[in-house]
Amino acid sequence: MTEAEARQAIARHLADLHRLHIQLATDSRALKALTAEGRPQAEIEIAAEMLEQYMAATGAFLENMRGRYEARLGLLRRGDPVGAEAVPGQGAPGHGAFWYVFSRLTAALRMAERRSG
Repeated sequence: MTEAEARQAIARHLADLHRLHIQLATDSRALKALTAEGRPQAEIEIAAEMLEQYMAATGAFLENMRGRYEARLGLLRRGDPVGAEAVPGQGAPGHGAFWYVFSRLTAALRMAERRSG
C-alpha cells in the first residue's frame, strides 16, 4: 500500500465514521418522542446505553491504537534521517521534519491515553 492509498483509505473510513456519528445523533434526537409520549424512563435507558456503549467502543479503539503505536515508538524513532544523509555543516535533511511529526504522534498518544484512561 502506498502512502497516498493509506491516506485515502483512512480518510474514507473517517468520513464513514462521521456519517455514522451524524446518524447516531439524529437517532438520539428522535428519542425525545418517548418522553413526549409519557415514557421518559425509556429515553433515559436508551440514552444511557448508547453513551455507555459508544464510550466503551471508543475507549477500546483508542487503547488499542495507543498500545500498538507506543510499542512501535522505538522502531519509528530509528527512522530519524541522520548518519549517511548528513551534510557536513548542514546536518541531516529532513531531521527537523521527522522530529516534528514524531512529536505529533507522541502528543496524540498522550491525548489518547488521557481519553481512554
